[in-house]
Amino acid sequence: MPADSPRRRPDVDTVELIGGIEKRALSLNEYDPSWPEQFDLHRVRVSDALGATALLIEHIGSTSVPGLAAKPIIDILVVVSDITAEEDYLDQLLAAGYRLRVREPGHRLVRTEQLDVHIHLLETADPAIEDYLLLRDQLRNAPADREQYERVKRDLLSQDWPDMNSYAEAKTTVIEEIKARARQHR
Repeated sequence: MPADSPRRRPDVDTVELIGGIEKRALSLNEYDPSWPEQFDLHRVRVSDALGATALLIEHIGSTSVPGLAAKPIIDILVVVSDITAEEDYLDQLLAAGYRLRVREPGHRLVRTEQLDVHIHLLETADPAIEDYLLLRDQLRNAPADREQYERVKRDLLSQDWPDMNSYAEAKTTVIEEIKARARQHR
């Protein structure tokens, strides 16, 4: 949201993890050509639920990168104008069958009951939007980066993680390296 646009209310200042920490089995699947089709089904579902409130709906994460092994979880980025205005999007997504998992400053996450789709909600102008798309596009277009990323993910999966968030945080260094190379090539 532009700095001169007021929010309806202050954002949350803590991380609320609905259901607490979850230890889940983590594995990588070889790229599945049905992942874009699965994204399309949820893109329509989200679009039908939110209408014009969804300013952008993009397939992100490893399942959006042809040829990249991934956890079989479709990550979707949805941009809204005001993350604090949950009345504009949250009840609609819950009614469409998604469940709230994370409420944190600048970010909400809803997911399917089957835990196979994660919808990340951000507000306009959040720098994370560009970061998600930059990483996705670099992995799609740079085979060496895609191979490095997959190698790191496989190495990390050999460890025991208390939850998916810990695993995700462990990938930060390689993600930042890949995004830096992408920025250099612009």
